[in-house]
Amino acid sequence: MYYSISTSLSFREVWYNIGKRGDFMQNYTIDGDIRTKIPGIRLGMLHYNDVKLSPTPGMLKGRINLFLENMRHDYLDKSVSDVPGIREWRQIFKAVGMDPSRYRPSSEALMRRVLQNKPLHWIHTGVDVNTFLSLQFGLPAGLYNRDCIEGDVTLRLGRENETYEGLNGRDIACTGKLVLADAKGPFGSPFVDSVRTSVAEDATQLLHVFFIYPEFGRWTDEQLLRSAGDMFTHINGGDYEILPAP
Repeated sequence: MYYSISTSLSFREVWYNIGKRGDFMQNYTIDGDIRTKIPGIRLGMLHYNDVKLSPTPGMLKGRINLFLENMRHDYLDKSVSDVPGIREWRQIFKAVGMDPSRYRPSSEALMRRVLQNKPLHWIHTGVDVNTFLSLQFGLPAGLYNRDCIEGDVTLRLGRENETYEGLNGRDIACTGKLVLADAKGPFGSPFVDSVRTSVAEDATQLLHVFFIYPEFGRWTDEQLLRSAGDMFTHINGGDYEILPAP
C-alpha cells in the first residue's frame, strides 16, 4: 500500500500551532536513565482532534488483508527475526532488563500473528489503523484516549509495585519495564497498553505514539508521522498535529 506524505507544514509551524491550542498543556519526556541505557531511542507522537471512529468497513479490512497477504509472501521463507525492527526491539528490551521472549514487543507479536496466518482482531477504525501502521513501519505503536491521561507523560522504567490492567486481561507488573506514565502512573508500553487509557469508539481526542528504535531509518521521523497522520485522519476525520520530539 502507498499513502502520500504531505510536506506542507514544517516542525516550527506545527510547534506554533500546538502552542496556540489551550488543550495541549502536557509535557512529553524521555527519562534520563532510558536515554543512558538506550541512546537514540525516540518517541514519534501525534495529537488527533475531533476524530469520529466507527466499525471498520469491509473495504478497509480488504485493503489491510491484501497488505498482510503481501507481507506473508515477502517473508515466506524467512524468520520473524528477519523483519526490520524485530531484532532491534529485542535488544532494547534486553538493555533495560526485560526478557523479550516473555514480553514481546507489540510489533513482533503482531508480525508473528500475521506470519502464522492468524486473523487480526477487528476493533474499530482507530485501533485497526494503528495495527496496520505498526505493521507497515515495523514499530510498536500505541493509541491512547487523551481525556484519560492526567498530567505530563514520560517514557521511563516502571517503579516498584506499579501495575496496570492490561488490554490482554492481565494485571501488568511494571517494575523495571519500559512504560509510558502520567501523573497517575504507567498506562502504556511497547508490549501492551492499559484499559485506563484505551480508545473506545466514542473517543474523539487521541494521542498516537510510535516507539522508534535508534537505527530506524527507512523514513525520517517526520515522514513517518505525516504518513500516519494523513492516513488516520483520512479514515477517521478530524485533524492532527505532530508533537515536537522529546
